[in-house]
Parts: sequence; C-alpha cells; structure tokens
Amino acid sequence: MKRIFIAVSIDPSNELLALMSELKSVLSKDRIKWVDHGIMHLTLSFLGDTEEKRIPELSAILKDCCAGSGSFYFKIKGMGVFRNLRDLRVIWAGISDDGNLERLYNKIREGLNEKGFPTEERPFSPHLTLGRVKSVGNTNSVKALIEKYREKEFQSVQVTEIILYESILMQTGPVYKPLSRFSLQ
Repeated sequence: MKRIFIAVSIDPSNELLALMSELKSVLSKDRIKWVDHGIMHLTLSFLGDTEEKRIPELSAILKDCCAGSGSFYFKIKGMGVFRNLRDLRVIWAGISDDGNLERLYNKIREGLNEKGFPTEERPFSPHLTLGRVKSVGNTNSVKALIEKYREKEFQSVQVTEIILYESILMQTGPVYKPLSRFSLQ
C-alpha cells in the first residue's frame, strides 16, 4: 500500500514566502505546523492508502484525463482558515481561477470514479495549505491577518502538469515523492 495523492506543485513566489514569514512571526507563540515551502502543492485528489498494483491503472486514467487539456494559469490570492476562527484547523491561501482548474479536477474525479477509485464527496475547494493549527491563544491576530490579506494577490501559477505523489509520513514531517508526472499538452 502507498499513501498517494494527485496535485499541482507550487514554487512559492517571494510575496508568498513573505506572507509565510509574517504568519510565523505574528503567530510564533501558537502551536502551528507550518508547511515546508519546498513541498507546497495544490491537492486535486487525496486517494490515501492505495494498493501498489492499482497505480498503473491510476496512471493510465491520469494520462487520459490530462492529455490535450492544455496549460492554464490560476492565482494565489487572499487567505483564510478552515473551520472558523473559534475552531481553527488550517490556515490557507486562496485560489482564484477562471474555471480551468475546476474542469481539470472534475475530469480527473470522473475518471477515478469510473474505475472505482475513492474520491471525496465534499465540493472542490481549492486552497494552498500554509499551516495546520494545533492551538492558537488569541484569534484576533489571525483575524487581522485575514483582513490585511483578503484581496492580496501573491502569485500567478502556470499549470503544465499534474503529479501523482506518494506521501511518506515521517516523524520530522511528510515526505512527498513524485511517482509520475502527467503533461497537460
């Protein structure tokens, strides 16, 4: 079994790195596991534990879904939290897209469902996880940062491929190993 997911790799801009630095500074007394900027990605589908013998079948699905889709751009813009300010779980940067990302997501999801791969039931909510919150003493700091960056555009990302990753959980944090890359050309 391999713990796998499908994602778009993100090479963070200086503006996004500056946001991460400010978040870490302002929230330094809180218990937050920050995402390593070297492994940032936008998850399209988390498949979890998957039998290794199914990976070639999964690769064929992804190759078919991606071929000829064409590259496109989306923007990393704004920030927010999951759950809510009273029950913080994740601090994220938002994704602004003209529909291409969601079309690709739906195409992949449909391909996975046809072949019996599990997909999430909840609606697609593209975001870039910045930190996973264990506890925050005062949420007013988080609220102020959300307000400050609500409309801030951090970068434009060109999507030319998607990547099938294996997630290897280590005590020091997850290691993401690319298993295959699928061009959108």
